[in-house]
Amino acid sequence: MPAAFLGHGSPMNALDVNRYTEAWRAFGENVPRPRAILVVSAHWYINASAVTAMVRPRTIHDFFGFPDELFAFDYPAAGDPELADAVVDLAQPMWVGLDHDSWGIDHGAWSVLAHAFPHADVPVVQLSIDAAKALAFHFELGARLAPLRAERVLVIASGNVVHNLGLMDSRRADAGTDWAHRFDEEARAVMTTSPGTIVETARHGDYPLAVPTPDHFIPLLYLAGLADAAAAPAQVLVDGYAYGSLSMTSYTLGFDSPVDVAETRGAAPLPDMPPDSMNL
Repeated sequence: MPAAFLGHGSPMNALDVNRYTEAWRAFGENVPRPRAILVVSAHWYINASAVTAMVRPRTIHDFFGFPDELFAFDYPAAGDPELADAVVDLAQPMWVGLDHDSWGIDHGAWSVLAHAFPHADVPVVQLSIDAAKALAFHFELGARLAPLRAERVLVIASGNVVHNLGLMDSRRADAGTDWAHRFDEEARAVMTTSPGTIVETARHGDYPLAVPTPDHFIPLLYLAGLADAAAAPAQVLVDGYAYGSLSMTSYTLGFDSPVDVAETRGAAPLPDMPPDSMNL
């Protein structure tokens, strides 16, 4: 089974059609049908390692200031307690707890799944990002999840390589700053040649601006760990920038798409953001 890191950007992408959402759709349509999906989302960032183990996860609207239509969005996928148990076993000796009721499917997951698997007919499990752990922990945990790919489990990591909400610029709706380009291009060089060295990008001079908090960057480490375990580089699915300080670059592993979505440059840009909205 292939795997992916999807740059999810604004929650409005769940409702929009643009070149990023079209890339996610093409990915979902062209991968082998998964038995289940394991999502590592930037928006389940807590001081613990946990995996959702409920039969019916709820749709979480973890943001504010967006249109009512977005709050009404529901992604009614089933859970998969057996997959949750498998994640716990594979992580050992790292400890991962079973979450039976506190979380569900957050917008980092459903905003991309709404396009990749719009019928919500594949079970979804989420793995939290443990904020207390170093970057190397997440890379290693990603590598430990590699056997799931042989069990028809699609691993999707969802975040943004460059994610600085404090420096967003509405005048750059579909563009990036120089420092965003530099760090994004550094990450691309690593992911497409030597993903096993991804943690070293934290030493890059633009890392403090590109990654002021690690929550959206860490999901990339899970795909890098899977790629390192497979001794294979990742491929760019689609790339671009939003509001100056967000990278929308997405990567895949083991995915041979018949659609050249990486070059869909002419499609519509991201929608305008509501003036007082969070959380990306």
